[in-house]
Amino acid sequence: MSEFLLAIHRDITHADANPSPEQMKSAIKPYQDWIAGIAAQDKLIGTPKRWDVDGRVIKSDGTVTNGPYAEVKESIGGLFLIKANDYDEAVEIAKGCPIIQYGAVVEVRLAIPPVQ
Repeated sequence: MSEFLLAIHRDITHADANPSPEQMKSAIKPYQDWIAGIAAQDKLIGTPKRWDVDGRVIKSDGTVTNGPYAEVKESIGGLFLIKANDYDEAVEIAKGCPIIQYGAVVEVRLAIPPVQ
């Protein structure tokens, strides 16, 4: 099993970049439940130290693209490490992020263990 970085990017120019309190309230619980589900499967690790330069980005329309390059209009909304067998499994986990529906994207990168 490998470790993967999930980086959640917010598009600060998106219509939902400044959600209302009601939108925030409706988004928080599904997000917490999604993370708790990853933890319940013993696939949540913690804070990354280093990561690979390759990656996958999942967008709100369901497309998955290669490359970790976030656009300048985006900011990081969350970072954490998960365990998965391969990129495909990590992408499937990332697709479950409920924040995607609010214009965010989730980037997936293979984490590189620290040099001993």
